[in-house]
Formats: sequence, structure tokens, C-alpha cells
Amino acid sequence: MPPKAKFTREEIVSAAMRIVERDGFEVLTARTLGTELGSSTRPIFTVFDSMEDVITEVYKQAKAVYGSYIKEGLGQRLAFKGVGLAYIRFATERPRLFRLLFMKERLEKPNIKNVLRGIEEHYDRIMASIVDEYGLSVEAAEELYFDLWVFSHGVAVMTVTNVCKFDSAQINHMLTRVFTALFGKFKSEK
Repeated sequence: MPPKAKFTREEIVSAAMRIVERDGFEVLTARTLGTELGSSTRPIFTVFDSMEDVITEVYKQAKAVYGSYIKEGLGQRLAFKGVGLAYIRFATERPRLFRLLFMKERLEKPNIKNVLRGIEEHYDRIMASIVDEYGLSVEAAEELYFDLWVFSHGVAVMTVTNVCKFDSAQINHMLTRVFTALFGKFKSEK
């Protein structure tokens, strides 16, 4: 008979998330996780087969937290702007999770056409918000989305790495200004 689990999957993943948010993903090991749980590493492996399995669950949890920000952004009156603001707010409020999801070196470099589809699981909803709200073609909406994501990602990275501090009014103003310039370009090309 296998030993009875001292901790549930949820308790272990929650402890792993605390480590990642407090100290960074690089610090997450079986030993640090055991310490966070106040035990040895053995109870972890009663529930999980390996640390890779724990890490997979941490990624899922981090994506779920990020997803809640994006869903909130999509619920705003100007959904596309809400997404940009939510993306930067996620970076500001959850910098370690932002690093985990968006600042890790990738094994392969996707081409420019596929980068957003590959990293953003809410891609289709975001694209629909652009097409529906602004009446752009799918091609123009993809370009607008990519250009504004590059801008938003830059602001988010500067925030996470403490290069620059922005307040919410500045971010709102900058996103509006960049969007207005880009949108005007796409409308004039129509």
C-alpha cells in the first residue's frame, strides 16, 4: 500500500507558487519546496512523480492567474485597450510570474506572424475584440495587435526590470497615443 499523502496537489502547487512569486522560478527546487511546506522532499514525491510534474502545474497556475487579468481586460468597455492595460498590470503586480511566462529564453524563435498565437491563449478573443470594435480587416487587426503588443511588452519589461516606473495614468495615456497613431494609419490605408 502506498504511503498516505501528507499534502494535497493543491497545497504543493500553492507552496510552489509562493516560492516563485516571492523568490523567482529559478529558486524552485524539491528542497526549497519541502522547506516551504515545512517537511522533507518525500511528501512531494508521494503526490508527484517528479519536479517536472510540479513545474508543469506551476506553469498552468501562472497561466491561469495571467488569464484572469486578460479576461478582466476583455470585459472593459474598450476591450483591446483593456487587454493592454491588463498585460502591463499583470507585469507590475505579478513580476515573477510575468518573468516566468514572458521573459524566458525560448528554444525556437517563432516567425513574426505566429508569435502572438503561440504565447497568447486568448488570441482569438483579443482578435475578435479588435475586428468587432474597430471594423478592421483580420490582416490589419493582426498588425495592430502585434505592434501594440510590442509596445505593451516593452513597457511591461521596463516595469519588471525596474528600468522605469510608470503610473497607471501614464500607461493609459501612452497606450491611447500609440493606438490612435497606429489606428489612424490603418484607417487611412483602408
